[in-house]
Amino acid sequence: MTLDLAAFAAEKGVKYFMISFTDLFGGQRAKLVPAQAIAEMQEEGAGFAGFATWLDLTPAHPDLFAIPDASSVIQLPWKKDVAWVAADCVMEDKPVEQAPRVILKKLIAEAAEAGLRVKTGVEPEFFLISPDGSEISDSFDTAEKPCYDQQAVMRRYDVIAEICDYMLEMGWKPYQNDHEDANGQFEMNWEYDDALRTADKHSFFKFMVKSVAEKHGLRATFMPKPFKGLTGNGCHAHISVWDMDGKVNAFADDALPFGLSEQGRTFLGGIMKHASALAAVTNPTVNSYKRINAPRTLSGATWAPNTVTWTGNNRTHMVRVPGPGRFELRLPDGAVNPYLLQSVIIAAGLSGLRSKADPGRHYDIDMYREGHTVTDAPKLPLNLLDALREFESDSGLQVALGTEFSKAYVKLKTDEWNSYCSQFSAWEHQTTLDV
Repeated sequence: MTLDLAAFAAEKGVKYFMISFTDLFGGQRAKLVPAQAIAEMQEEGAGFAGFATWLDLTPAHPDLFAIPDASSVIQLPWKKDVAWVAADCVMEDKPVEQAPRVILKKLIAEAAEAGLRVKTGVEPEFFLISPDGSEISDSFDTAEKPCYDQQAVMRRYDVIAEICDYMLEMGWKPYQNDHEDANGQFEMNWEYDDALRTADKHSFFKFMVKSVAEKHGLRATFMPKPFKGLTGNGCHAHISVWDMDGKVNAFADDALPFGLSEQGRTFLGGIMKHASALAAVTNPTVNSYKRINAPRTLSGATWAPNTVTWTGNNRTHMVRVPGPGRFELRLPDGAVNPYLLQSVIIAAGLSGLRSKADPGRHYDIDMYREGHTVTDAPKLPLNLLDALREFESDSGLQVALGTEFSKAYVKLKTDEWNSYCSQFSAWEHQTTLDV
């Protein structure tokens, strides 16, 4: 039974709803709707000029309507008279095929047709920085190895605890928070869930973290590599696939290496097969490739891969299998679109299942120290343009995600690359003035 949002408002004391959808670049777009109008909006959707967001639309296109998915509604814990609700985009009564949440729901349905239910967890990292973005917010956070720093996390206790309290209140089952490997960087973890639920929570989490940081006079950024010399923001994803009841882990088989079933291996095979093309989605900005291809920081690691390899419980590879029945994809970064992240995982994994893809050999080596010895594994793209070219050449992944989406994404991201290339940097002046 569909939740009645008007009744929800009356019961919870909600005055306004934020009907929110996510565009191709991960931007959250919303209309603030009074509770008195929500019944009509729940039926017909809130109207948007789609071309004014990062979707491949023009002013000549009809209105885009965002139909709220009532099952996703969240009353803002820090502002109780407002509720956020994720929406699906339609135009002339048809789903907008390039809209990220629409794509994800389509792929979830394809997995269900195969009797599979994808569950994921994400580990979004972020920095707390000054309002102008020029420096980290804690001038005492200067340790060479700041990961898990007790004093540093407690100096930001008010922000981190407030966010965690809200997750507890919402029933997300958060289980740990820590200071991460870079000065000023944090990570907060909550329980894994069905892919759509994880994507909705991930989207709301970014909104919540930014809002709470602003409330405390700070700024939160999920930018992949905001500071030279410091570890970048990753968004590692943990992936498992279950039966439709969610009771039997189809990836688990204790009799096989790493406790990974044949289905699990072929799903992983799809991830490995499409990895270079995946990067265009999991690492979607120019800045993303400053994280993937960064030199090691003082801590001794980049926490990011640069080669398409997998392993057991070893954090130096693109994929690790930390325990039976699941694996961790360490490629995505903080800029990843929450819905496209889940979509591309499912698309690549289903491709692997259909073709019985072999993930190839695993490596037990430390890739930071011995990666140069690996000569038969592809390198990840060096920049966004290379990633887009890999994506364009991967017709199977494009079809799985949808040709309308793929065409729109490549077009808008290529425009972004071209815009970047037209900029002049201080580096160019420093190295070229005297040639």
